[in-house]
Amino acid sequence: MKREMGQLLATLLTQYERLKGVQSSGVMLNFWLVAVLCATITFRSKIMQAINEPWTVCVFKYTTFYSYYTLLLISLFLSALSDQPPLFSEASRDTNPCPEIGASFLSRISFWWITGMIVTGYKRPLEQKDLWCLNSEDRSQRVVPQLVRRWNNECLKVKRPEEKTLYSPKKAPRGERKEGVPIEESEILIIKTHQKTREPSLFWALCLTFGPYFLISSLYKIIQDILMFVGPEILRLLILFVNDSSAPSWQGYFYTALLFVCTCFQTLILQKYFHVCFVTGMRLRTAIVGAVYRKALVISNAARRTSTVGEIVNLMSVDAQRFMDLITYINMIWSAPLQVILALYFLWQNLGPSVLAGVAVMVLMVPINGVIAMKTKTYQVAQMKSKDNRIKLMNEVLNGIKVLKLYAWELAFRDKVSAIRESELRVLKKAAYLGAISTFTWVCAPFLVALSTFTVYVMIDERNVLDAQKAFVSLALFNILRFPLNMLPMVISSMVQASVSMKRLCVFLSHEELQEDNVERRVIAGCSDSISIEDGVFSWSRNDAPILKRLSVHIPDGSLVAVVGHVGSGKSSLLSALLGEMEKLEGSVSVKGSVAYVPQQAWIQNATLKDNIVFLVRRGKESWYHRVVEACALLPDLEILPAGDGTEIGEWGQGGSGGGVRSSRSVLAAGPLRLCSSIYWTILLSAVVDARSLRGALFADIFVGPQGVLKDQGKRS
Repeated sequence: MKREMGQLLATLLTQYERLKGVQSSGVMLNFWLVAVLCATITFRSKIMQAINEPWTVCVFKYTTFYSYYTLLLISLFLSALSDQPPLFSEASRDTNPCPEIGASFLSRISFWWITGMIVTGYKRPLEQKDLWCLNSEDRSQRVVPQLVRRWNNECLKVKRPEEKTLYSPKKAPRGERKEGVPIEESEILIIKTHQKTREPSLFWALCLTFGPYFLISSLYKIIQDILMFVGPEILRLLILFVNDSSAPSWQGYFYTALLFVCTCFQTLILQKYFHVCFVTGMRLRTAIVGAVYRKALVISNAARRTSTVGEIVNLMSVDAQRFMDLITYINMIWSAPLQVILALYFLWQNLGPSVLAGVAVMVLMVPINGVIAMKTKTYQVAQMKSKDNRIKLMNEVLNGIKVLKLYAWELAFRDKVSAIRESELRVLKKAAYLGAISTFTWVCAPFLVALSTFTVYVMIDERNVLDAQKAFVSLALFNILRFPLNMLPMVISSMVQASVSMKRLCVFLSHEELQEDNVERRVIAGCSDSISIEDGVFSWSRNDAPILKRLSVHIPDGSLVAVVGHVGSGKSSLLSALLGEMEKLEGSVSVKGSVAYVPQQAWIQNATLKDNIVFLVRRGKESWYHRVVEACALLPDLEILPAGDGTEIGEWGQGGSGGGVRSSRSVLAAGPLRLCSSIYWTILLSAVVDARSLRGALFADIFVGPQGVLKDQGKRS
């Protein structure tokens, strides 16, 4: 009856997993494996009975059992394979999908699914096309929004609303006067602002985002730690078997096989633990880099002054990598004490109170490493400051290398970089000394613990003898004790570095962002203006004086507007206000439709000239390309270039004489190809054209001509 119930539950579970789209079930594989092992015992008994007592054999019962055993073997074999994806599953659009998703349970726990890439790498060097696509749950478009959402929730939790009352005097119209004195009115505005009560916790946001998946690694780690102490116990039983000449031989085979199976199982669990940790670390690093990059795009101008380019680069490279390195061994914070406690417990069972001598040695080393950890944290903060300054200076040097060479400033800037590097090296040297001392103490710890324990055990009682059982089992436990004691200082050092990076990331992600309501995108009924500004007052930050005051602008649809003025009169500030990059103190700004913006500094990819122009264009590429190249007066330039439109141009527009002008006109050529944009803006159009381009009627070909590329869109230059 029990057997039939088990088969019925297995059938129901198989059908349920098929409905859920499970291609390979570890539960069913283990069920069939246990069923086969149990049936194998009965199978051997029936064979022995048929050989020794053939007259007791029942043909019907034997036939049905052999058929049942054969079906169990077939079920075990089929459960080790992976099914085809269900019909209701989403079709994968990846050209080279990762085989991990469709791999069987045995293939996943043994990592057999990666064998194909290993064989390919053995035959020839791997290329980019050989690499598999990322799984959907590992991609940045899925990981980054999760962390950003959790972080925004944390920021909202620490803000409490605060009401402010503003009194705005308002004069009455000229006609409403009494005895020559103007009548004044006051408008009372109650504005609710948010004030921080405490700093948001990036640590809690990371825990909520990646904690549930990371808890799987903690489960694997607990199982691996328990199995780690099974080996010494089996070794003790095996030594007892060797010393007992009357013990049956099957016990020796059993203990040997059990030791082998436990070791293999422990290895599989440990590798799954590292796999989960590495995947979590990869997702964590991806999410942090994406969050920092997103923040760098929307950070306000006031906050941008306090965050240099070098600091942002360090946050995305050094600080994010430290979290990835820490996540692999973060479980050692609780696993190391657990392993130490279990090892000391079994040592107490084996050697008695002599273990307290080893405990005293470990306790004496804790304050030493505590002091070292505090000093390391101080050095870590100083190192990151020096690294930020060095990367900032190197970025300026590389960006202005042409001017630096022309003025022969190489030696002066070399001395500046060397001075920063020397201060950074001094800090690194001190941190290396502390790390060497910490590592030396913890490497010597297991030896000192074993030496002190064995010495005390032998000397406290003459009857205490170190026989083979006590010596080998104790040494096995001491070897287990060696790993947590060696790993603990490294984990502490990594946690100190990660805490510094956590504070840096929290400060950067807490910076003020550009307000989304600076520019309204809604369409006003009955209004024909593409751009509308009413009594606008703008500044670069809330604490600065206004740059643009009482500005009112109305630009109808389809019109061409040019803002002309001397240097510093506010032309670029006006466009920044329309883009929402300036703080709107008063008034309203409304922009209808999408916007294509051609900045003063050309953004050029390291690609061909044609690829830069047709970037992201999908339909009608060739016809629009030829029309825009002709309109932007690029045909004479294509004749000069050695490879025509296939010439590689760099980020700064290299590609021959006049590269800066050519690159700017290339960006201008890319703007008209964005057909979804209804408004086009450009800064300083005279800077992107030369005399030949003006003679070629660039304005007529692009903006105002009856056949102009942008004849139906709103323009502003």
